[in-house]
Amino acid sequence: MLGGTFDPVHTGHLVAAVNVRHALKLDRVLLVVANAPWQKSSRRITPAADRLAVVEAAVQGTPGVEASSVEIDRGGESYTADTLEHLEQPGRELFLIVGSDVAADLHTWRRPEVVAHLATLVVVTRGGSPDVDPGPPWRVEHVRIPQLEISSSDLRARSADGRPLEHLVPLPAIACIRERGLYAGDR
Repeated sequence: MLGGTFDPVHTGHLVAAVNVRHALKLDRVLLVVANAPWQKSSRRITPAADRLAVVEAAVQGTPGVEASSVEIDRGGESYTADTLEHLEQPGRELFLIVGSDVAADLHTWRRPEVVAHLATLVVVTRGGSPDVDPGPPWRVEHVRIPQLEISSSDLRARSADGRPLEHLVPLPAIACIRERGLYAGDR
């Protein structure tokens, strides 16, 4: 599971998903679109249905990587512990993919002990950055990916200014963004 606001999803998210899937030989990676991301309540968020549509477009043709609406379907604020409890099944091993920046802040999450119990934490490290290990009770795997300087906030600004998104966002996702008129007026 790679959860996020995905406002918008970008190539960096997909690079993390496919590299983790390959490194750990996972059956699939779900890009779980947050319904109401509690850590971003201070800024305007694109409607969840639009963000999901862009993620669905972005993962087209990427084997083993799927968009998930589980948090949108549940409604309300999105918490990883709740999502993992929903995904838990006998015989299913769960992995939670996070960036090294997020791994350092897990103690701020709601019910982090539940997250640690239900999933192996996969810390994605970019480029030559040092590995981050949150320590017990976390079971941790590390996966290195290429350093890509891409952020969703920059992509929103690029879109608002009419600058190109090509090669930063998958082409089907760009088409969906443009079709829905997303980010055109953001600043």
